Amino acid sequence: MREGLMMDDYPLSLTAAVERAERFHPTRAVVFRRPDGTVGRTTFGDAARRARRVATALAKLGIGAGDPVATLLWNQPEHLELYFALPAMGAVIHTLNPRLHRDELSFIASDAEDRAIVVDESLLEVLESFHGDHRFEHVIVVSHSGSVPDGYLDYEALIAGAEPIDWPALDERTAAAICYTSGTTGRPKGVVYSHRSLTLHSLVAALPGAMDVSARDTLLPVVPMFHANAWGQVYTATLVGAALVLPGPKLDAVSVLDLLESERVTITAGVPTVWMAVLQAIDAEPDRWDLSALRMLLVGGSAAPPSLIKGFDRHGLTIVHAWGMTETSPLGSVCRLPRELDDASEQERFDYRGRQGTASPFVEIRARGDDGELIPWDDEAMGELEVRGPWVARAYHRGQGAEKFTDDGWFVTGDIVKIDAGGNLRICDRSKDLVKSGGEWISSVDLENLLMAHEAVSEAAVIAVPDERWGERPLAVVVPCKDSEVTPDELRAHLATEYAKWQIPERFEFIDEIPRTATGKFKKTTLRDRFVGAEV
Repeated sequence: MREGLMMDDYPLSLTAAVERAERFHPTRAVVFRRPDGTVGRTTFGDAARRARRVATALAKLGIGAGDPVATLLWNQPEHLELYFALPAMGAVIHTLNPRLHRDELSFIASDAEDRAIVVDESLLEVLESFHGDHRFEHVIVVSHSGSVPDGYLDYEALIAGAEPIDWPALDERTAAAICYTSGTTGRPKGVVYSHRSLTLHSLVAALPGAMDVSARDTLLPVVPMFHANAWGQVYTATLVGAALVLPGPKLDAVSVLDLLESERVTITAGVPTVWMAVLQAIDAEPDRWDLSALRMLLVGGSAAPPSLIKGFDRHGLTIVHAWGMTETSPLGSVCRLPRELDDASEQERFDYRGRQGTASPFVEIRARGDDGELIPWDDEAMGELEVRGPWVARAYHRGQGAEKFTDDGWFVTGDIVKIDAGGNLRICDRSKDLVKSGGEWISSVDLENLLMAHEAVSEAAVIAVPDERWGERPLAVVVPCKDSEVTPDELRAHLATEYAKWQIPERFEFIDEIPRTATGKFKKTTLRDRFVGAEV
């Protein structure tokens, strides 16, 4: 029987999502905050209509099918318009992270062969830092002052007289976007997303077992739109018609909380370091904000410490773990409590929530141990996670990093995991961050989580340092809470409640702030440079 061949081969392109927002959700709100703190409002309908004019203007500048166009923008309405316009016209949106070093920005723009760039006025200094190394054919400025430097184009003036485009028909396997990895080891590598991959990712992300998004929701992506497509939240909101709140560059705790309250946000997402600061603000003033509409704080990028989950629980707010990477578009798993735990004890349910969850539909997982064999799903064995699926990369741009992809089509993530019998992941560490002491592995993540559960500890990071006898030993870098003091012996005693003596660091370093990467994660490379080889 070949009846399946009679079904319409409708292309899974992002154009359908943009047109759906324009037709079915034209009045759905898009709220945004500018760099100066002022809040503005538009709608999905206006954004989609303006995107048609943006596309026409870019086409007149010579931007065509397959051409990458860079963005140097915050979470702001112009970024949303370019999320719509560039893929739908057949070009490729390339989101640049303004927090990267100029050398990385120059390399990334050149490697992607970006022809043009759209930059917010507040980021012109960042652009100028690397523009001499990669000359864009066109620089288009989103101006708030009404002034644009000589030789650059004004975004609003460019699209003012442009006629709206009729979107071209596109192959679903056409490139739609490109993002670069963080480059923590070696040069950043480009991940090219197709229309098909991003459309499927958006559909699955909206499912109740994933982000559970509908037209009744209001999303605030604290994660930047230049980081792995804002974890897919923008396109998912577009597809289902959820309202969107774009916070701009002000991501301090009070600014985020003010928007969560005023816009009655139901779902928000960001890395743990953001939520640590938010929790401290709520703890300090528990009656200041009404967050009764907020039903989910999605946490990814790194594991949320149990103390963070418990902290939000105290205020009636729910953290939901997710796992993903730039290479997975990024949603790979979400931790949602299964029915089997409905009647479980509070501790059992809490233990489950501390994991990264089961693989999203269509994503396959496996893990491989030191011996090269696949590990059993017994929640005991540790191995390096491998994944594959319709929105998982099968290669990097220009064929770089081929060693990260297996011959049978799996991506080697670098995350060390345990997997239980139900397929629930527990991220134990990054492969480069594990401490191997006397031939035994020590998880830096587990040590960090327990350290941060101490009442006098605000943040903690654990790194491996060379040791003549044991090969490596863990070193703990600790940020004490404000107006608190804690000694190494107190922290060792705290760790000894759950760890054997050989697993506990002998060395503790106390600092004011742990350095972060451009995406908000702890920057352990800087800690290694500072403390490895330093006098004890």
